Amino acid sequence: MEKLRSQNWFGKKGKDGFIYRAWMKNQGIPDDMFDGRPVIGICNTWSELTPCNAHFRDLAESVKKGVYEAGGYPVEFPVMSLGETLIKPTAMLYRNLASMDVEESIRANPIDGVVLLCGCDKTTPSLVMGACSVDIPTLVISGGPMLKGHWRGKDIGTSDVWRFAEAFKLGEINEQQFVEAEGCMARTQGHCAVMGTASTMATMVEALGLSLPNNAAIPAADVRRKVISQLSGRRIVEMVKEDLTLSKILTREAFENAIMINAAIGGSTNFVIHLLAIAGRIGVELNMEDFDKFSQNIPLLANLQPSGSFFMEDLYYAGGLPAVIKEMKNVLHNDALTVNGKGIGANSESAEVFDRNIVGTMEVPFKESSGIAVVRGNLAPNGAVIKPSAATPALMTHRGKAVVFETIEDYHARIEDPDLDIDEHSIMVLKNVGPKGYPGMAEVGNMGIPKKLLEKGVHDLVRISDGRMSGTGFGTVVLHVSPEAADGGNLALVQNGDYISLDVPNRTLNLEVSDEELSKRRKNWQPIDMNITRGYVSMYIKHVEQAHLGADMDFLKGKSGSVVSRDSH
Repeated sequence: MEKLRSQNWFGKKGKDGFIYRAWMKNQGIPDDMFDGRPVIGICNTWSELTPCNAHFRDLAESVKKGVYEAGGYPVEFPVMSLGETLIKPTAMLYRNLASMDVEESIRANPIDGVVLLCGCDKTTPSLVMGACSVDIPTLVISGGPMLKGHWRGKDIGTSDVWRFAEAFKLGEINEQQFVEAEGCMARTQGHCAVMGTASTMATMVEALGLSLPNNAAIPAADVRRKVISQLSGRRIVEMVKEDLTLSKILTREAFENAIMINAAIGGSTNFVIHLLAIAGRIGVELNMEDFDKFSQNIPLLANLQPSGSFFMEDLYYAGGLPAVIKEMKNVLHNDALTVNGKGIGANSESAEVFDRNIVGTMEVPFKESSGIAVVRGNLAPNGAVIKPSAATPALMTHRGKAVVFETIEDYHARIEDPDLDIDEHSIMVLKNVGPKGYPGMAEVGNMGIPKKLLEKGVHDLVRISDGRMSGTGFGTVVLHVSPEAADGGNLALVQNGDYISLDVPNRTLNLEVSDEELSKRRKNWQPIDMNITRGYVSMYIKHVEQAHLGADMDFLKGKSGSVVSRDSH
């Protein structure tokens, strides 16, 4: 084993070493903790403002046990935590900021290996992105899904929020019942119980090989979540000794595996934008076509909401993600290296499926259509995404008149207007909710259907925007339109009554307006005035890349490595 990074601090002689060690000892640290053993950072996104991660103090203690058992020295440190449910205007605005916090915290401190504790949607990609830019031995532990809720004899999860909202709007449930359901849903620690973005991210890190097997599905309330944390603490010490860095795991094959596995489990469309950003940091070439290419022939194997019927907790009892991976062994890169030093195929060899209602086979899947479909055309020259497994099949090929909302405020102001010219054939278009336009690319793409259509039994329309939607959402929703409206994309030029044609089987999305007419409209187009001139948000608007590139900052692409160039002592 080569000289550890931490010895550039704790192994120094004279005044410098004295300072580094003495101030650490004021926490009651024995002298032998600085004898050259690996120092393991525990990057913790615990916060009471991030309810999904509120149990991470306990997980950190389990990690520490494992680190000590393996002969390492654990040091826990905080970074910015992004709680999806509370943070405004949207957690995605701060994903890149949190990644910078993670990157600089790791590089600047005497850390030889790092364990990333992440759960809520953006905490996972931000931590992985930041760690990739340093590229030291890294292992991820997810917080785990909450147990499914129970309300009036029915299992419920986050996807039911949209159903409850529609039922309340229609008067099918009253306010007391609505509040009652609210108290029944998030009844334990952990992130969303369905295959939303948080569960998709947990699946992503296991599929990439960045976590121990079974990390994705163990419920947060299950003591086995603490066990895998302790085992992860042991393993990260060994990874430091082996110099098993992120770049050795995050190969092109790992990314292809992640795309295929995401298709099989019906993962969130947010997977696209986060995986692109991670690839950009570690230096692996990845583009929008890869998501279409590697998921196109993968059927839906996991019967999980919102694409199916069950919950993450049920997936764990049915065999967990290794059971799904084993079903896919004939299409995956089975030799792709994982953090335990084995290939992803070897990690699933002993997996079993205990419930075929939850995990299907490649020959008998739950749905033939899955994954992420990428559509292009004059409305989205750089691509847009749709999740076929959560869409209405009859709307996957559709032509209709646009009902346009210029901003999210415009949508809220007019959606329930009885005079709104909208019917079951319409296509709803929402502009200026992309990376620059919101700013931050909010999860508002799955616009609610107006009450007057719900009363007619219409529960889905084609909806198009440059924003995102929650992984817990569903519907025929086209997202991540690139270029976005605020960046001058043709989406900005759509007018009420324009015909739009969507053809998912042929991967097209077109605005039926001539180039000449679009040129005329562009001459009169003015970008919305954000009126933001200072601070991080101003920097974000100036430097954020478009959705098809991962919405990372242009100056954050690639990595700076782990070397600290200056020494202050």
